[in-house]
Amino acid sequence: MMGRLFWKILLGFWLTLIIVTVVVDTVSYHYSEARQRATSEVALGGRVSMMTVAAATSLRHGGRPGLQALFDGWPRFVRDRLLVVDEGDHDLFDRPVPPGALADARRVLRDGLVSNQSVISEPTPEGAVLFFVLADNIPHRGPPPQRGLPLPLLLWFGVGSLAFSAFLAWYLARPIRVLKSAFDRVSEGDLTVRVGPRIGSRRDEIADLGHDFDTMTGRLAQLVSSQKQLLHDVSHELRSPLARLQVAVGLARQQPEKMAATLDRIERETQRLDVMVGELLTLSRLEAGAQQDWEDYFDPVELAEEIVADASFEADASGVRIALVSDTASQPDAVVHGRAELLHRALENIVRNAVRYSQSGQTVTVSILRDGVADRCRIQVMDEGPGVPEEQLARIFEPFIRVGENSSGYGLGLAIAQRAVHAHGGTIAASNRPGGGLTISITLPLVLTTDNL
Repeated sequence: MMGRLFWKILLGFWLTLIIVTVVVDTVSYHYSEARQRATSEVALGGRVSMMTVAAATSLRHGGRPGLQALFDGWPRFVRDRLLVVDEGDHDLFDRPVPPGALADARRVLRDGLVSNQSVISEPTPEGAVLFFVLADNIPHRGPPPQRGLPLPLLLWFGVGSLAFSAFLAWYLARPIRVLKSAFDRVSEGDLTVRVGPRIGSRRDEIADLGHDFDTMTGRLAQLVSSQKQLLHDVSHELRSPLARLQVAVGLARQQPEKMAATLDRIERETQRLDVMVGELLTLSRLEAGAQQDWEDYFDPVELAEEIVADASFEADASGVRIALVSDTASQPDAVVHGRAELLHRALENIVRNAVRYSQSGQTVTVSILRDGVADRCRIQVMDEGPGVPEEQLARIFEPFIRVGENSSGYGLGLAIAQRAVHAHGGTIAASNRPGGGLTISITLPLVLTTDNL
């Protein structure tokens, strides 16, 4: 991996360098050409004005001999640049006249840029004579400058790019190799591997990926442990009714006269197995997220009223009272979107548990309040029973967790309730009441019925 990454970085570095060099060199070349073409071939300025005024004065007062005498006293590179052009576009001393420079001189004269007398038109008996000085744009002698990067500089770029590419490839490949090794260990079933300490204190996207990997493996380890524990608990729970079934079959063979009682026992154990398997299937579907295609819209207050009415028959037999407190006048158009059957079963399990752990003369309070601002409703089931030890509060929603020696059922009711509430986008929590008893709080999102018309 190091070699491939190194050559990819090196190739990319060199391609980028070549492309940038070619583009910059081409743009600079064309810019210089355009700038040179745009530069005037006629010199302007104060020193140029002194030359043209002196030449015009000499021609005016001394004629051509006077002008020649002036030129003889100037350095050659100075007099060669000052041209004296007649109306036929010929220099008085038969020197070549650049057409571009002549056109620039006439343009300067025409546009009125003669305040500094850099270009002078002097009338003579033979006609008007134009004085102007050529700009200093003589091309450099020797070979033209090379385009592109020189060879020594290319060699330095090559050495630098090799070193930089090697360092960058090592810097990127080291944590990737750590991640690859960690993935190999995870594929072999080792979920205890962590890459955070091996990546170090770097702060970049690769380090974030390593921390996410650690979070993922931790979550996977937790899920696998939960699945193993669930399988163990299911096996343990199924073993008891199956053992009783085997005993009942044995008794039926040994004591045919008690066949009726034995069949009743077999029927009860079969029903228990059916209930357990049904609850396990419900729990499995909820954990798999089977909430698609939900088209039910139901009033949570009506749902609570129905559950309280059904549970009151069971509660009256135990001398327990169930009280319902609701804000039926607040936002009657707000409903829950989901599956009413699942939430009915979840809330019913919670209410029946509260009744089961209550004593005669105690009250179970079911409170449901709508929050119009947050578009949520809050359902609380409060009993006056013994409550739950603090160290077990966080575990009562796990499957097969039973609290107290007199607890009945299979410990799946609260687990199913939690999954059902989460499937509807809500939350559920348990807390002990200060005066004794347990409170189960459910929060569910609401939607307006006018949005669904």
